[in-house]
Amino acid sequence: MNEHATMTDYSAGYGLAAQERNKVLRNTYWLLSLTMVPTVLGAWMGVAFGLGQIFSGGLGLVLSLAGIFGFIYAIEKTKNSAMGVPVLLGFTFFMGLMLSRMIGHTLGFSNGPELIMTAFGGTAGVFFVMASLASVIKRDLSGMGQWLFVGMIVLLVGSVINMFVGSSTGMVVISMVAIGIFSAYMLYDIKRIIDGGETNYISATLALYLDIVNVFQSLLALLGIFGGERD
Repeated sequence: MNEHATMTDYSAGYGLAAQERNKVLRNTYWLLSLTMVPTVLGAWMGVAFGLGQIFSGGLGLVLSLAGIFGFIYAIEKTKNSAMGVPVLLGFTFFMGLMLSRMIGHTLGFSNGPELIMTAFGGTAGVFFVMASLASVIKRDLSGMGQWLFVGMIVLLVGSVINMFVGSSTGMVVISMVAIGIFSAYMLYDIKRIIDGGETNYISATLALYLDIVNVFQSLLALLGIFGGERD
């Protein structure tokens, strides 16, 4: 899932001075790094205590969506207050718990830790490439937003259908499409900050965090399907 569904028009932000835009970008990168701590903690607790299992099945899907949208709503409501950062970090802990089910499954492979590190490294590589592109591309990419949003909705519908169908081929296709869509979202979101389209670093961090999580779990799913080894 992604926070982009809640986005409103941001064209007024393009009047920001370069110094202010750079400040938003620096704060976003700093907070994005910080979000990895509760994410890892949540994933570890989920694996260690089996908490990730509560997100399985139809009831788990409802719980996941309720938690995601509930946190996103709370973050948007508190982003201009002192509670914004703690609420965001609470959300990343929740996301870590959600990821723990997939991570626990991957750790069931003999090469599970290597697959997880490969997915992490691949995600970091995608982020580096998209951030580099965003810093050199001069054209306005705001028009990408509506197309990416449509793609995300189609992807979500396909993912829900495949949950009930249980097709491995469907999972491969969905994972590959997700990597493409959310990699493009990284470029789009970073470019928005650089161009002054996003003025709040908490909202910016939330968007990029969700891009990263979606790319990571999609990469991990592909690696598990094609590279997972059993003893």
